[in-house]
Amino acid sequence: MSGFAPGFRLDLTGLRTRPAQVWGGVRLVPLVREEPVADLRLHQELYEDEYAVVPVGRHTGYLAYLPHGFVADWTRDGTPAAAYGTRLDPSDAREAPERVRVQVPRRLAKRAGRTRLRFLPLHLALEGYLALHFGGPAVAWEQWSARALRHGLSPRAEEAYGGDQVRGLADALRVFELHPGQCGLLVYVADALAGAFVVPHPDDYRALHRTLLLDLYGELIHHYGLLSAPVADFRADLRAAGPIDSLAALRAAVDREEHAWAAFHDGTMAGGLLDVEYRRNVVRRLDRFTLARFLPEFRPKQENHIGEAITDEAGRVVYLKTFRLSESQVRRGHLLDRLAAHDWHLGAAAGSLGITEAQLGLRLEGAGFGALLRQDVLDHYRRQGRNGGR
Repeated sequence: MSGFAPGFRLDLTGLRTRPAQVWGGVRLVPLVREEPVADLRLHQELYEDEYAVVPVGRHTGYLAYLPHGFVADWTRDGTPAAAYGTRLDPSDAREAPERVRVQVPRRLAKRAGRTRLRFLPLHLALEGYLALHFGGPAVAWEQWSARALRHGLSPRAEEAYGGDQVRGLADALRVFELHPGQCGLLVYVADALAGAFVVPHPDDYRALHRTLLLDLYGELIHHYGLLSAPVADFRADLRAAGPIDSLAALRAAVDREEHAWAAFHDGTMAGGLLDVEYRRNVVRRLDRFTLARFLPEFRPKQENHIGEAITDEAGRVVYLKTFRLSESQVRRGHLLDRLAAHDWHLGAAAGSLGITEAQLGLRLEGAGFGALLRQDVLDHYRRQGRNGGR
């Protein structure tokens, strides 16, 4: 995809995985920083208007609900900087507005001064996914409709749910106490990784902990929250390591169990997020920090995440927010990638997938892209499908 460079990996160096906390089907895994990042801070900003249209190209707009935004503050000399905190709307919230007002920001990430950047959490990542090959067919092959050639994939829509609609998440965030030095959290629903959230400083995390309820989660996570049974709580058995006859032995046994849990979590439970490479698109440079969004390689029937991250000069993650794609969203991304890789030639793309052109056409229809094909071509593919591909 244009503007996205391959080979990016999430480097969580400096963050330690702490023991998980379980509430029903929700598992929260805290991340603690050994050394907080003092020269980059995040704080929340509330907006007067709930809806906004962001121009992302010629004749193309991005319409989104804006529950909150993040503001990144950094200092040029490396000295500590305090968070500004949350700004409250001074208007009387009890009065219902006469109409839904629309504001038009310049872009999703916007400078708010020499050392401040305002951006919408997760919207950078979601806009990157929605804009995937948005222009449509690059070559006017005969199978594509006039609409596909003129308008590409416009409009493009995906379904997501607010965190308050994920069963058990609000209670889990309310019940559990924060760890000293906590700068992040990985959220699991039915032991499926729903999302990761990392900030530079513990003070930032305490201020932003509840914003996880304002974030977006995919349909897979929403359904898991509704249908899953309570997950098992992994409890350590210190007696397995042998007799404990002193405080030093007890401390050593606890350390062993914590290290074993962290190794299991990072290598197994979070492997689908951490052990893969992504394509990265740099959005802004913030002195020694870089704000970027990333996309996966769209591996069907596997775990796939999109997200946005701020990394330091060594590539270590300072800020992170991710969104897990559903299988249908992965299929759509995979099909668009295959088509773009073969200049939108249906026959060549179908050959790379090991299927017939008719089967690819039906897959496109099933993925919601049927309107991109000429109606007579699509009818022909349907007849071939009923005849077993003959």
